[in-house]
Amino acid sequence: MKKLFILLSILLSVGTVLAGCSEKGSAESEKKQVVKVGLNGSGVPIWEKIKEKAAKENIEIELVEFADYVRPNMALADGDIDLNAFQTVSYFDSFIKEHNLDLAPIGTTLIAPMGIYSEKYEDVNNIPEGSSIAIPKEATNMGRALLLLEKAGLIGLPEDFDGNGSLDKIKENPKNLKFEPIVAAQTPRVLPDVAASIINNGVAVEAGFVPVDDAIFIEDDTAQPYINIIAARADETDKEVYQKIVELYQEEDVANHIKEVYNDSLIPTFVPLEKIGW
Repeated sequence: MKKLFILLSILLSVGTVLAGCSEKGSAESEKKQVVKVGLNGSGVPIWEKIKEKAAKENIEIELVEFADYVRPNMALADGDIDLNAFQTVSYFDSFIKEHNLDLAPIGTTLIAPMGIYSEKYEDVNNIPEGSSIAIPKEATNMGRALLLLEKAGLIGLPEDFDGNGSLDKIKENPKNLKFEPIVAAQTPRVLPDVAASIINNGVAVEAGFVPVDDAIFIEDDTAQPYINIIAARADETDKEVYQKIVELYQEEDVANHIKEVYNDSLIPTFVPLEKIGW
């Protein structure tokens, strides 16, 4: 009888230990995964929504804000953050090539459409011959503006146009338009003095415009080089938690949230990476 009692005591002790180990293992498996996401200010309202959704999946997203367009990529490459989401694929491709960084996109997010604005004309076709058009002077902005002008039917560009802006790359100018390169931030201020001005999305919103309503011609979701992305280190693109964050971002409720918060000024654009050359 005494031996049976001792045996039962041993079995109970072992069971308790195993149960404790099981509970510990379960707790560890449910431990939150922390992901640091680098932003550049404007995307915070979107990522607050993603943060709420991720929390339900046991993912804790920490938002890290930067004040420029250089540090988010350098911080990602250095391992200070896990992902970033602030840039177009065109800028990203150019940046990682210039700085020799081993980064890669893991998902597409939205387009902040550039537009043609005018206080004098409601249709680009009504812009008279010889008119002056204000155009952002920075190379990447100018290249984008030239592509927009071509899509609007106002100019023609070479077939091998590489997206880098320079007025001497204009191949056709049937209306003999005059182009005035100015700093992008100043493009809304010159509207009274020109027939039209090409204005970046963020600059237009800051000036009080609603791009989808106020532009007389605007980019749409086919402007593939200017789709924004979520980026990661190249050797971590398949990481399950990162792919889950992309999945959460690309759901319909987030698209609706973007449209509502930004008054339709941004276009949610969820396309395969192959469409942007990756």
